[in-house]
Amino acid sequence: MNRPSNISLKDWHILKEKYPNNLEEILKKIESGYPIQYIIGNVEFLDCLISVDERVLIPRFETEYLVSLVINYAKKHFTHKLSTIDLGTGSGCIAIALKKHLDTFVTAVDISKDALSLAKLNAKNNNVEINFLKQDMLDDLEKKYDIIISNPPYIPEYGYVEESVLKYEPHLALFASDNGIYFYKQIINKHLKNLNKPGLLAFEIGDNEMPLIREFLDAKYNLKYEFINDLTGRIRYLFIYNE
Repeated sequence: MNRPSNISLKDWHILKEKYPNNLEEILKKIESGYPIQYIIGNVEFLDCLISVDERVLIPRFETEYLVSLVINYAKKHFTHKLSTIDLGTGSGCIAIALKKHLDTFVTAVDISKDALSLAKLNAKNNNVEINFLKQDMLDDLEKKYDIIISNPPYIPEYGYVEESVLKYEPHLALFASDNGIYFYKQIINKHLKNLNKPGLLAFEIGDNEMPLIREFLDAKYNLKYEFINDLTGRIRYLFIYNE
């Protein structure tokens, strides 16, 4: 059987090894739009192997780059052992990668018990210790943190979503009201007081959301902040600096 052009050589070898007796059936499932990451069962994320299934959003390259930026910033600006919280942790990929690459205590929050179950397994498999909390990302936080990071739901309620994403990935992790910026506004409103000084509040943001977020920030706050491009040149991240 020949490798389909839309499947990498690496993934092809994994599929053949994992599904030797029903590979043709698996390929039909992939062709129908089912995410290959769920079929393989894991993704690589900053030197970590993260298990994924339909309980959690599939980690993207954009999020991986967000974590890289935060790691680089933290190594440059902090010298003490850090305290970090990941709001809406999903698979745990952000929290686990930060714990792997920084000297930091890490707390990870999610409202989904199913997502937390998988995130805890991922932490164990990557040999890191993380404090997991089942709560809404907008619930009050008991502590203050040097780094608050979140890749919250940011797709507008009627925004475009690829069919396979809409069909198979958890909607709880995808959609947000207020033109997609609800969670940014609420996290800033509720949790800015929980950011140490100096401190970093880091977000992944959606396409074309920068003007709306900037308008909100400039109208309500006097903050030092920066929008940062991803590797494709799109504005994809918001860093707020508490200096």
